[in-house]
Amino acid sequence: MCAYRVLVVDDSAFMRKIVSDLIVRDDSFDIAGTAANGKEAVEKVKELQPDLVTMDVEMPEMNGLEALPLIMAAHPLPVIMLSGINEQGMKETIMALEAGAFDFIRKPSVSHAQDIQQVGKALLEQMHTAMQAVRSRLERKEANERKAALEQAKKTPLEQTPEGQAVADKGAEGKALIAPIASATAAPVPPKRDTGKSAPAAKPEQKRPQTGSSVPDSRLSKPVAQPRKTAQAPATQKKEEPPKAAERTPGQLNISDTAAAKSLHATDKGGLIKPEPRKTVSTPVPSAPVASMAATPPVTAPIVPAAPKGFSLKKGGVYSPNFRKLVAVGCSTGGPRALKMLLEHIPGDFPAPIVIVQHMPPNFTRSLAQRLNTLSPLRVVEAEQGMTLETGTAYIAPGGYQLRIVPGASGKYTVSLKTEEARNGHRPSVDTMFESLLPLSSLERHLVLLTGMGSDGAKMMKKLYDAGVQSTFAENEETCVVYGMPRSAVELKCVRHLLPMQEIAPKLVQVVK
Repeated sequence: MCAYRVLVVDDSAFMRKIVSDLIVRDDSFDIAGTAANGKEAVEKVKELQPDLVTMDVEMPEMNGLEALPLIMAAHPLPVIMLSGINEQGMKETIMALEAGAFDFIRKPSVSHAQDIQQVGKALLEQMHTAMQAVRSRLERKEANERKAALEQAKKTPLEQTPEGQAVADKGAEGKALIAPIASATAAPVPPKRDTGKSAPAAKPEQKRPQTGSSVPDSRLSKPVAQPRKTAQAPATQKKEEPPKAAERTPGQLNISDTAAAKSLHATDKGGLIKPEPRKTVSTPVPSAPVASMAATPPVTAPIVPAAPKGFSLKKGGVYSPNFRKLVAVGCSTGGPRALKMLLEHIPGDFPAPIVIVQHMPPNFTRSLAQRLNTLSPLRVVEAEQGMTLETGTAYIAPGGYQLRIVPGASGKYTVSLKTEEARNGHRPSVDTMFESLLPLSSLERHLVLLTGMGSDGAKMMKKLYDAGVQSTFAENEETCVVYGMPRSAVELKCVRHLLPMQEIAPKLVQVVK
């Protein structure tokens, strides 16, 4: 097998040498070239067309964050960011993951040989995972195209044969049926048939099972082939359009994905309708006909009551420590982008806290929480020891700690953080967080597993499912950057809602509310 070709991008010649030496220790990879900044990287990607890129975040002339969207637009492929541990580098790394980078590693300390070896091991593991994701996605795409071609080939002889024309020879009839099937199997795209008509451009439409129903076993082996439809406003809105000043446009899920998920470009551009934030000021009403004005009540600013004792007022919402529902989310590779998509479409008055474990090193989780807090109607914070959970708030487990939810005083629930051993190779671990929910049977618990390598979270989701927790969600293979953690849960038959990423937030809001 030919080695995968890698482009190494870093403004330091010494670091380019270190990273290149780490990569070529694995026979599966070869160095296609190097670049000293983002501008040079964009040109080298077009010229060399590598299979994968490692790219420094902070560089002169054009940094990694600026170069990433240009690379993804010209030649989508997995990009692994190398990040420094300073605050600016961490912030830009989080933004790069949102923009389509496959994953990141921290840059090694050049003065510690052991640290270089550890970083090299992590880098090669991520590179293998990235290329496996690319292969899986291409195999699934080809399988879907072959399936569509086979179905079309079966229909075509019946549709194209003129009425009343007899088949002269059975052998000829057999060839007419077999030929397109054989060619469809050999090629990844539907074959062209000389029938006098152009072949249909679109694949046959298939109906998706209802999202509220249990996932059938067939979903475990048959990936979803049909295109997804984005959420639309009800038909009644077409009859009476609101005044322009009161219009709102759907939030666009504009994702630049990696080669491991390049098929998402066609399906995620539509986006979902983002919940309208609560307004506390008057909205001016533009001029309108007299009849319309008579039927339209005046728009007034809502009165926001003072927060009762034990409640807090921030970010336009009222947060209460008294709740009967809780959402727990686990994710890994591709998680920051998935979390952005999830939290952007959950309203600020969500009646439950959301506790999140994202596999990420210390300090990066704080940058992730700060970034998501600027994008979501919810309040998003990095969890701290003893913090009381409140509704309308998402809590990111800090890197380097195992997080548990424990009962507190007066019926409240608090965060417990411990620097104990890694579980499933991770600290924080989704299994540890899910396990802490087992004794909390008085709560209505909702579990979510998003994109990520490995199986962290699946075993405890199964235990909670067997204990009576029926609200279990997983991101399907179609939108996962790495279909590992969700696949493990599906194989354990404990997932009730297997959905593409953009459908999880609306369904979760519907189920919880």
